Parts: sequence; structure tokens; C-alpha cells
Amino acid sequence: MKKIVYAAATALALAVGVGVYVGVGATEAPASTFVLLDGSKKSTEDLKGKVTLVNFWATSCVTCVGEMPKVIATYDKYKAQGYDTLAVAMSYDPPSYVMNYVETRKLPFKVAIDNTGKVAQAWGDVQLTPTTYLVNKRGEIVKRYVGEPDFDELHKLIEKLLAEA
Repeated sequence: MKKIVYAAATALALAVGVGVYVGVGATEAPASTFVLLDGSKKSTEDLKGKVTLVNFWATSCVTCVGEMPKVIATYDKYKAQGYDTLAVAMSYDPPSYVMNYVETRKLPFKVAIDNTGKVAQAWGDVQLTPTTYLVNKRGEIVKRYVGEPDFDELHKLIEKLLAEA
């Protein structure tokens, strides 16, 4: 009898774990305040109404630097349709490096510096970069990518979300 109860409990735990991992629908983006490079602030509430890519990155991250031209191209492709990008530099990234990167690469979207680490913590304790979230017009996270996204798949998802009312 103990084996059956144990097996049932294990199966239930696995099912719940898989449900959380796969994601049963979108979840509300965490309430956060992003401090932009110009000193202004943007909140999670400000993301509503647009499909937004929130990209946690660092200038020392080879994959982040490698994917940035694709992030820029994606922004340029969809910005006129109600799409936005918010790049969030990690707390360990020196602000002068971030400023230099943004200026030399002419990043066309808003960039925030998470100097306290609280934003990364609120968004699922982000530690690996790049970690990217796609947020729908209602302010819900619909997809999380750890590492470089498959940009063809990402574009299809963006197009689907932009088409939603």
C-alpha cells in the first residue's frame, strides 16, 4: 500500500512540476520599476498595450553580444506594429560599459540598468544571461528563453501576439 501511495504522490508531483514548467497559460509580469539610462523610470504597468521583449543581458556575455543584432532587427521589423523591446543590463555590469555599448551599437530601444539586482530577482531570479521574456499586450509573460531564442520561432510568436486584440 505504501508503494502505491508513494507512486501516486510521485506522479502527482511530476505532473504539477511539468505543468509549471510547460506553463499552463500566461502569467502576470512581475511588478517592477526599470531605471533607464537617462535616469527616467518605466514600470511593468507601462508595458501594457504593446507586445514587449524584456531582455536581461550583460556586456560581458558573449551570447548576449552575439544575439543583439538579431534583437535590434526584430525591434526594427515590428516596432511600427505595436512591439517594443526593453534591454535590462545585469547588476554586475558596470554602467560605463553599458553606456558605451548602447552608444557604439546605437541600440534603438530603451535600456535599463538593474543596479540593485531587484528586477532580475523579481523576474524569476534571473542569473543566466541572456534570459528573455516575451510579454503580451495584457502584461502577461507568454514565453521565457534562457540563452539565445530561436528567432524564427520568436517572430512567429510576436506576429501571433500582435494580431490579438
